[in-house]
Amino acid sequence: MAELFDKAKNFVADKVGAIKKPEADLDVDISKMGLHAVTLMANISITNPYSHSIPICEVRYTLFSAGKEILSGTMPDPGDIEENGVTLLKVPVKVPYNMLMTIAKDLGRDWDIDYEVKVDLIVDLPIFGNITIPLSKKGEIKLPTASSIFGGGDDDSKDKNEDE
Repeated sequence: MAELFDKAKNFVADKVGAIKKPEADLDVDISKMGLHAVTLMANISITNPYSHSIPICEVRYTLFSAGKEILSGTMPDPGDIEENGVTLLKVPVKVPYNMLMTIAKDLGRDWDIDYEVKVDLIVDLPIFGNITIPLSKKGEIKLPTASSIFGGGDDDSKDKNEDE
């Protein structure tokens, strides 16, 4: 009897493992640079293989630099993932300059800060319940110079992203 139960369990596990699940990609850009903070925009592209929309329960994000957690937050109930297509979800992450300056050990060399953003996308799949899609992206933030903030310099404040 135990052998039959194990065969049934393995059969169900194989079938469930073969079911397509939503997938996501993460891209990070600098959205806005102000006098007191930089706003990073985490652009999450979510592909839904199902013929019905999927509710997004929550988005959790964490920003790391120099191996330290700089900030974290959540975006509760940001909407649904469209059926049979791709949904773009934008998650703004506002980082005060004074927070960046406290961890900027490599500023003197190249005036940028290396970062990693980790995002957990929690979706509610019928039958399966909540599943988490983990995403991460590494890159660097070029800090603005006084001339770039006040409009006199070239645009060296672009973000350089590297896929993990």
